[in-house]
Order: sequence, then C-alpha cells, then structure tokens
Amino acid sequence: MSISPLAYADSLRIGTVDFVSPSEIKVLLDIEAPEGTALNTGTPRAFPKVNGYVLIASDNGYLVGQIEWITIERSQYPKRKGMQDFGLVDLPYPLRKMSLNPLGCLTYDKEEYDRIHYKFHRGVESYPTVGTPVLLPTQDQLKDIVESGDNRRVCIGTSPLANGAKVMIDPDRLFGRHLAVLGNTGSGKSCSVAGLIRWSLDAAEKVKGSQPNARFIVLDPNGEYSETFKDKENVRIFSVEPKDEVIKQLQVPLWLWNSSEWVSFTQASPKTQRPALIQALRSVREGIFNAELSTHHAMKRYLQTLVNITEIEIRSGAPWGRFPNPKNFFERLKVWRDGIENSTVFDDRQNNSLEAIRDKISEFENTRTGTYPRYEFNKIEIDKFLQLLKVAHTAFGGSEMDILPIDADIPRPFSGENFLKSIEGNAELLGVSEYIDTMQMRIKTLLSDTRMKVLTSQIDGSKEMTLDGWLSDYIGDNNASNGTVTVIDLSLVPAEIAHIIAATIARMTLESLQRYRRMNQGQVLPTVLVMEEAHTFVKRYKDDTEYHNSSSICCQVFEKIAREGRKFGLGMMLSSQRPSELSPTVLSQCNSFLLHRISNERDQELIHKLVPDNLRGLLRDLPSLPSRNAILLGWASELPVLVQMNHLSAEHRPRSDDPDYWNVWTGQDQNGNTVTRSVDWKEIADDWQQI
Repeated sequence: MSISPLAYADSLRIGTVDFVSPSEIKVLLDIEAPEGTALNTGTPRAFPKVNGYVLIASDNGYLVGQIEWITIERSQYPKRKGMQDFGLVDLPYPLRKMSLNPLGCLTYDKEEYDRIHYKFHRGVESYPTVGTPVLLPTQDQLKDIVESGDNRRVCIGTSPLANGAKVMIDPDRLFGRHLAVLGNTGSGKSCSVAGLIRWSLDAAEKVKGSQPNARFIVLDPNGEYSETFKDKENVRIFSVEPKDEVIKQLQVPLWLWNSSEWVSFTQASPKTQRPALIQALRSVREGIFNAELSTHHAMKRYLQTLVNITEIEIRSGAPWGRFPNPKNFFERLKVWRDGIENSTVFDDRQNNSLEAIRDKISEFENTRTGTYPRYEFNKIEIDKFLQLLKVAHTAFGGSEMDILPIDADIPRPFSGENFLKSIEGNAELLGVSEYIDTMQMRIKTLLSDTRMKVLTSQIDGSKEMTLDGWLSDYIGDNNASNGTVTVIDLSLVPAEIAHIIAATIARMTLESLQRYRRMNQGQVLPTVLVMEEAHTFVKRYKDDTEYHNSSSICCQVFEKIAREGRKFGLGMMLSSQRPSELSPTVLSQCNSFLLHRISNERDQELIHKLVPDNLRGLLRDLPSLPSRNAILLGWASELPVLVQMNHLSAEHRPRSDDPDYWNVWTGQDQNGNTVTRSVDWKEIADDWQQI
C-alpha cells in the first residue's frame, strides 16, 4: 500500500521551530525523532549529526539549515495524550534541542527520471515562524543540496555529511577569483593542490578529446612537485640543478628584473644610488656603454645620455640651486668634457659639434675662476648648453625620439658586464662615483657567485635566451603545445635572490597576460599561478618604511596579482600552513577557501574573520578534521560543504610524506620489505662545496 504525500512528509518530521533570528534558528525535537540513525529517508542515515542538513518548509520550497549544536534541556513532561495519563505526576523530562544556521533555499526545479529535482540558492528570502515543522531531507534532496550549482564540471571528492554525494566545482569560479588552500602540515594540503590541478586537466581533456589549452605554473619552494605530473604530456620542470633530461635548467636572466627588484637586491639608497641605478638600467637597455658598439654609435649613445642627465639636473634645479648643487653640476661638466673627443672616423660636422660643446664647458670654467667664484648658472647659459648637446646628438644620427628616456623596466637583453660599465659610467656622469661602492659590490657578487650566476646569466654554449622564448617555456606555447603544467623548483635557489626570482616570474606572467588582452580585443588567456608554502612569498610586511627588501617587493607583486589578475585571466591558488603570516591584501582577495585541519588558535581566528558566511559551527571542525577532509566554502561552492577529497595514487602525490622513522630504525616496512638509508657525506660535501 502506497503512503500518501502528507503521511510521508509527516514521517520525515523531526521537530518544530522554537526560536527564530536572522543568524540562528532553534528547534525543539520531537520525542519520536531518531536518536542515532534515521531509517525513514530512503537509506539509513546518521541523525542527529552536527553540521548535517535539515529542511524547514517556507513559501518558495524549503529553507536549508545546518546543525550547529545539539543539547538536552530539562522541561515539563509533554502534553498528556489520553484519560489514563491524568493521574501522572509532572516530573522534569529531557527534551532535545538543536540550533541551525540558515544557509539558503531549496526550490522546485523539474521532474525528471521519475523523481523531483530541486535547486539550492544561497540566501534566505523569508524566515519561518515558531511552530513550523522541521523535516529530514530525503536522499534525493540531500544530493540536490550538495550537488547544486551550474557548470559543475570537475569532481573533487564526496561529502561525508550527505551520504557520499559528489562535490563538484566550476573551474571558472574556483580559479578565476583566487583560491586559498589552508591547513596544518600533514593534513593533505599538498595532495589537494596537486589533485585540483590533475582533476581539472583530466576533466577538460575528457571533454576536448585531446590535451587542453590550459596553463598551470607551480612555484614549488620545497621541491615536492618534480615527480607529481611526470605522466602528463610535455610537463615542463625547471630546477637549479637539473638531474636528467626531463628537468631543465631554471633561468631568470638579469635583464628580466625590473628597477624595483634591482633596488631591493642592491639595497640602493634613495638619494644617490637609486637614481644612478635606474639611469644605468635605461642606458644598458638602450645599448649605451656596450663595448661591442662602433665608435660612431657609442658617441651617439653617450650624447643621448648627456642630454637625458642634463634635463634631469635642470628639473631638480641643480644648475642654479643653492650650494653645493651648482658646484657639483659644474664639476660634472668637466668630467663630461673628457668623454667628448674628436676622432678621425667622425665627419667635419660631427667633430665641429663636439668641439662646440668642449668650448662651451671651457667658457663656463673660465668665468668661474678667482678667489671667490660663483658657481650658479643662469637659464640662458644652460639652455644654450643643452641645445649644443642636442645639435651634436643630431649630427651623429640621433632624433628627438631617441632623447626621450626609455622605460628602465623594458625587458631588453643585456649582460652583467655591460650593466656594471653602465653603472660606473652613469655614476661618473652624475658625479656620485664615490657613493656606489656597496651597490657595485653586491652586483659583482651576483655575477661571480656560481650559484646565482647559473640562474641569472646566459649559460656558456647554450642557445641565447630571448623574451618570447622565455615566455613560451615558462608560461606555455600557443595552444599549450609544449605542455599544460610548469613546475618551478625553487628549493635550491640562493636565499639572496629567492624572493626576486619568484617575484620576477609572477610579474612577467601578469604583464605578459596584460599585453595579451590589449592585443586581442579584450580576450584573456586563462592561466593559474600556484604558490606552495605561500607564506614564503606573500609574507605580511610593514608598509611605513622607505626601503623595501626583496621579501616585501615579492609580496607586493602577488598583492597586485590578487587585486588585478582576474581581469587579465590570471588566477591564483595559494597553499599555506600559516594563514596568519600571509598578507591581508592577498587573503582578502581570495573568494574561495579549501580549509584542512587548522589547530593554531591565531590561524583559526583569522579564518573566522575572513569567511563571510555564518559558519561558526562548521569552522569549529577545523582542529579535528582528519587527513583528506576539508571544508570548501566561498564563491566556488553554492554552500559550505565538508568534502572528502578524491584519492591520489602514490606516484601522483607531492613528495611531502611524513618521515618513516620506524621503518628506517628497524630496517623494514610493514610489508616486510627491506628499508636502507645509507649516507655518503663526502659526496654531499663535494656537491655542496661545488668540488
């Protein structure tokens, strides 16, 4: 005999609403409500269960509530049900109550495959009144709650709170607005990161039928991902010390660094060293002070530099400012004269223009002699001198466009030796040679240290690196023909340049995607930048200091990506075990969170502040979550859900397993296989000392 709809609905009832507020709903459970297992929902299911789901009838369907806590209160015995009960004495009776967090509404969608389908929507349009029945969701309703949302394309796991319903996500939501994977060491965080990449690529490949046009760039500070994606086609792996043909030499040439990165590395002082450094970058990118230039071309570039420096000095007021600026400017003019010499390879017009400049400087010198000379210049004198420089520059084939100073950050190739010459030459022209010794020393260390040189300079005998070649290798070629995943192993990068290397790679990725959108009518090239141990690169810093070290410069790059990357198709997936150390700017821009076990109180407090949803009960699970279990919430999920991540086979996991102390101590594993760990410290020492 079939049961009527009203009778079936009554069989799912577990209690009534006892208290209503916008953030909390309290329920008085019926005496007949299940105490451990519900058998009336199609399949046996645990009830009541903290963080489980229940339904409350509303105008448009059902309001979905998540159980926050369950308790027992001593109350009067319930109403008598018959005449025989009137002789009983009223005694305190235990009544069960529970508190719900209202999550959203479950509304009718369609009827298909002999069952009714529902749709879940975030937000509550109307709240129930006191006395409204509270129901257990059926197995189908529970599935519709967890599996809600459009464009559910990638399965990442199952929900233990919904009888194993699939948890699927939309990659556009997950990666497009930045994802933070947070959790303690050993909670399964790295496996989740590797799994999200792998499962997304597998799902896309299944639909397309071939390798997807995807780009994942993994910054790996611990060297955990070298073996993770080796089964994927054409995976690109870069390391400081490549061990085989698959792993290539990591190279981030000096000429990719911008002025901010150079300033942070050299620790250039703001007043004297920084202007000289930036002018040197302009000059060396333009080819000035290049030893390979012809005499004619070298003089043209030299005159171009003098024009630029003179205009800088005029804007600063040096020629007519107070002491000592005018004298300093006068001394620089005498230094400049030594570089302006006639040559037999120049024609008469060129030699005459150079002689006119020398004569003008000699005139300045003659008028500033005597016991008490005045070194100030007037505007007419400086304008005539600047005009002579421009005439000479034109005589050597220069133009007005050449005189305009180029951007110091344009990634034009140059060698370290030419950069040093440019620094020395520009410092001499600017009259600050005595102030640049420490800056020069740091750059010479960079060029001579073999650990850093192999990363930042051209390797002898190798193919000359170009900008388009670097972008193709590290971001991905057209249609991802050279692979979908780039793993950059930063584990052996020297500490002095580790942050600069990471910042340069991230900045070049962002700037290349910005230019792609500009040149393709607003279309973007979707790319995901993955940061393992994100607190290494995105560490919070003090913004009230004049000098920013390489760590803060690196963090600023990722803050810019967090704020602007979405517009250019660059998504971020950061993974960290210490969210309290991360930049607040980066975390605030993450719209989705995958939270593994977090036991530190400070980190828990930060998570509570970041999460916009009313999830006090669900987040209390963070300290006790088992491995592979996580809480997915935010933009990527229609509702906060506890998910057991899909299983990753051992060969696909990052190398972040716990040390096997017992197996090494005893010499065998659980299966009886022999375990040996021999060590040759001489071999390690030779490798370390580069012998």
